Amino acid sequence: MNPTWPTLDAALLADAAATFNFRLGVPAALAITPDGAVLFRRTTARDFASDLYELTPDGTVKPLARVADLLGTGEEQLSDAEKARRERTRTATRGVVDIDVSKDGTKVLVPLGGKLYLVDRRTGERSVIDPGGEAYDPHLSPDGTTIAFVRDGDLWLVQPGDKPRRLTKHPEGIEYAVADFAAQEELDRTRGYWWSPDSKSIAFQRTDARAVDTLYVADSRNPDHPPVPFKYPRAGTPNAVVDLGVIDVKQGDPRWFTWDLARHGYLAQVVWSAGGPLTAVVLDRNQNDVAVLAFEGATGGVRTLHEEHDDAWINLDAGEPVWLDDGTGFLWMTERQGAWTLELRSPTGALTKVLTTPDFGLRNLVGIDGTDAIVEAQADPTRRDVYRVPLAGGLPTKLNTGDGVALATKVSHGVVVIDTQLAEGGRTIEVVSPRGTTPIESAAERPSLVPSTVLETVELGGRTHHVAITRPRDFDPAQKYPVLLKVYGGPHAQYVLAARDGYVMDQWYADAGFIVVRSDNRGTPARGRAWERAILKDLITIPLDDQVKALQAVGARYRELDLSRVGVTGWSFGGYFSAMAVLLRPDVFACGVAGAPVTDWKLYDTAYTERYMKTPQDNPDGYTATSALTHADKLSRPLLIVHGITDDNVHFAHTLALIEALYVAHKRAEVITLSATHMVPDPKLNLAREQVQIDFFRQHLGAK
Repeated sequence: MNPTWPTLDAALLADAAATFNFRLGVPAALAITPDGAVLFRRTTARDFASDLYELTPDGTVKPLARVADLLGTGEEQLSDAEKARRERTRTATRGVVDIDVSKDGTKVLVPLGGKLYLVDRRTGERSVIDPGGEAYDPHLSPDGTTIAFVRDGDLWLVQPGDKPRRLTKHPEGIEYAVADFAAQEELDRTRGYWWSPDSKSIAFQRTDARAVDTLYVADSRNPDHPPVPFKYPRAGTPNAVVDLGVIDVKQGDPRWFTWDLARHGYLAQVVWSAGGPLTAVVLDRNQNDVAVLAFEGATGGVRTLHEEHDDAWINLDAGEPVWLDDGTGFLWMTERQGAWTLELRSPTGALTKVLTTPDFGLRNLVGIDGTDAIVEAQADPTRRDVYRVPLAGGLPTKLNTGDGVALATKVSHGVVVIDTQLAEGGRTIEVVSPRGTTPIESAAERPSLVPSTVLETVELGGRTHHVAITRPRDFDPAQKYPVLLKVYGGPHAQYVLAARDGYVMDQWYADAGFIVVRSDNRGTPARGRAWERAILKDLITIPLDDQVKALQAVGARYRELDLSRVGVTGWSFGGYFSAMAVLLRPDVFACGVAGAPVTDWKLYDTAYTERYMKTPQDNPDGYTATSALTHADKLSRPLLIVHGITDDNVHFAHTLALIEALYVAHKRAEVITLSATHMVPDPKLNLAREQVQIDFFRQHLGAK
């Protein structure tokens, strides 16, 4: 029973909000230079502005570019396009975000505040280049002489001391050099152009988005600001038509490279490295077929290097093809054997060697370091390690020293940067090189508590499911506690990981009088092809059933969980899951909080939705059954919806549609609107959101 609720830990909540859940201050590697130096950005513990630093090969850290020095007291002004790009990459920090480094490592391009700064690493000298207007997505040529950028749908070039000049002139209705929405949001490609390795040419995307729906994001808190238009292809509606051009930076017209666009309409990845030809990965609309294409500059020809088919869908989120430096082949990841394996293929695309086995637990191909591939892998889905895999064949070698979730964030010139969230708590950023292992100091604050979270497994239908259970730190085994199911439940994300600090906010909720449970259902990654493809054409039935059964299994194991008082909460797909859980399983869930929920998959974007659901035309019953609007008249439990009105990922139209459907059905939910995007980085909004949610759950999960 809960005759009175415990006192909230207000200090921890304030600290979490001010530090962006303790992520501010964590170093992020941006580049590795030929001499082995690591260039990284880092904020202070409670500031979103990043400065640029260099970790020299001898372990010395020195600043390369400070925001305060470059901008002074002025505010950084971002274009709508740049704001959208950062939203796509989930970049919440400001200041130094992206850099480019010349091939020899001497010159560093730092875009900041609408200007372009070139930093000479040898002398520390900085030169300022004024692009004369908006300069979207600037990139330095490999030889360090020229900066390319995009303005008004065209490529421009500028060199120190010269005026910018326009390189391309797009026809009306066509845009050059900008990645389309599907590529940015769902295909992990934010770039729309690429320098050639010799700095003489640029490959760029040609986009015809005239048939794509134009959506608008309006900030109702500032009605004097005009709405921001953007091209957003909703499921079942036309996509952008894209192909590639290559243009000489000195003169001439583009050479166009196209392929069977009716068959492979998505341009997923583009690679142009010294070891291979201009290479693209293309997909069909249903994402069942993928092809790796090579473009021959001299002839204008297109060669197909490799093709694959999957009856459900092709995953392409595990690393693009990586060419060997000597051009003798490329690396490719595939799920053809039921789990990810790494292949070495010849320059013609023929299979040369399979480098890993399906039971290795391969997750990601990061790059090549000499004669080794650098990958992330672990057979245990709650953990991840970084390995060297010899290209000649042989056993992998683990590189990270800590146990937990390790990611290789940069690989080049014999150096690997590894970011590890430790199972026992804490986080390390390590630089592994032939000289040894050197840490990069973090400026992030550590939480004031250590989560009590334990990871366990439950067996459901012959399958092993991983769960995380967080009890109050003053847990009383004689007491029965209300339960919060914290959930994502969708593709791409795992919620049960061996990284203790990831459960800090679970502990805050637990200490407020709850037991917090997480689990990973079928449809989530890192468990093999069959596990992930189980959700084909239905994004809710199996995830909801798995989550309910895992929760019930934990409740049967531990009687302190009061399964008559269960709340559910999640954001984005987790928000969708929470809304559907309350609508479809009121016998299990007494209330729910749905953050930025998808409410109707016909309103979400093509590349994500159609990968799993296929098109509304091909799966009309699936779209109807999985829509919260269909089930609005079933609402019988309290539901709180929280949504940012300037969200351009899950548009606010989703929440408005559900509100209207509830209204027509004589039902109602509580709704909180935020003047925020999908990320909600504002500390005061995050602070208030957690306080409101805990009040909601206490109100509806009180003593019985």
